[in-house]
Amino acid sequence: MRQIQNKFKITANEKICPKFYKLSLDAKEMARSVGPGQFVHIKVTESLEPFFRRPFSVFRAKKQVEVLYEAVGKGTVALAKREPGEYLDILGPLGNQFCLPPKGTKQVVMIGGGIGVAPLMVLSDFLAKEKCEKILLYGARSKGHVFDLKDFKKNGCKVFVATDDGSYGVHGRVSELFNKIKTDPQTTAIYTCGPKPMMAAVKKFSEQNKLNCQASCEEVMACALGACLGCSIKTTKGYRTTCYDGPVFDIKEVIF
Repeated sequence: MRQIQNKFKITANEKICPKFYKLSLDAKEMARSVGPGQFVHIKVTESLEPFFRRPFSVFRAKKQVEVLYEAVGKGTVALAKREPGEYLDILGPLGNQFCLPPKGTKQVVMIGGGIGVAPLMVLSDFLAKEKCEKILLYGARSKGHVFDLKDFKKNGCKVFVATDDGSYGVHGRVSELFNKIKTDPQTTAIYTCGPKPMMAAVKKFSEQNKLNCQASCEEVMACALGACLGCSIKTTKGYRTTCYDGPVFDIKEVIF
């Protein structure tokens, strides 16, 4: 799979809800190479501060490459200040990708938490023309963390939302939504990305119901190429890097 490092023009960098921003890049060539679940590594400023690039799951990859982010740390706050027309140094696409559901799959359930919903958006784009039932279960801290999910609906997804404070959707964690779906171990596929406690709950749910589940794991990365080992996670096969071995793993392998 071809990886590209280049400077790409920012076409939009907008706040799409009180907590989240969406960055759009004129990167058509890279967009053609992106698979669902992959990420890009962005140098957010022209200076040495912050020194390391920042990893972002690809949110959409059509005519542009888009990423979703929350401005919470030094890197993402700096990124939020970048303007359309400026250029960003991007490396990507990186990492492995979700395996699309096998033939015979009748139901795909995507379970996302917070900013972890990003790789599920591009996955839903890949599944848009599939005739299987598509469901998104989305958990957020509050209404301010819930952006417009209409693009999931356009892709044919049924959408259910839970918030920790009950300000939007069902009151509680995303696990409160598990009773919204009826699964079949022979024909249901689960995909998930989000905070570790949420994915631990998804792992328990998938194991109890004998469901295949792929998890995209998020960790702080430095090199994003498997060299520094800084993003290693514990698995049943030993420590593995999320940047090079992942970020997508069979959830049975991941030790949360």
